[in-house]
Amino acid sequence: MSSPAEKKLKAHVERLMAHADEFDKAKWFDKNRFIQSQPSLFNNRLFISKSLKLRDYVDEITHSLATLPPSEHRHAFQFALEKITEQIEAVIKVLKSTPVWAKENQAKSQKQQVYRKAVAKIMQSSHELYQELSQNHEFERRLMDMISDREKQLNESDQTQQSHLQKEIFALHMRLGRCRKAIAATEDKILIVEKKAKS
Repeated sequence: MSSPAEKKLKAHVERLMAHADEFDKAKWFDKNRFIQSQPSLFNNRLFISKSLKLRDYVDEITHSLATLPPSEHRHAFQFALEKITEQIEAVIKVLKSTPVWAKENQAKSQKQQVYRKAVAKIMQSSHELYQELSQNHEFERRLMDMISDREKQLNESDQTQQSHLQKEIFALHMRLGRCRKAIAATEDKILIVEKKAKS
């Protein structure tokens, strides 16, 4: 686990694991015929595991956290974090939707809401900033392609076209400069968010 936000998320999952263990010990699902008839608790899109034990699904989340792609691979990293968030939400939903368990664990039901809010807060900041960074990098790539295209046209153009193309190239370089400033600013924001998550 590298970033403070990821470490904080791991801590929430460890607490969730304790809740899942208590939930499984209560054997609520043993009394529910509908659930017993299901091959697994969750949609196959969310989990690989096929089990009627919550702990098995939390273990899968733990494994996903331990094998996250490097944060430098922004798209894969963000996709993995979003899926983990969905998985956590699904487990919490099961915990909160069982009347018997909720009644027996009223003191802990409030903590589940705290986990949910904390996870959502961490993931919202991370998601929005990485999305912004990804968009800026894509814009940077397009501008560089446009500059390369105009420079190629400039080398092949006559004098009447050259003046217009030179102005276009200059304007594109100005936009590229602003784009790179925006990228640097977003990266600074990410550092600030991670420092806040650590505190």
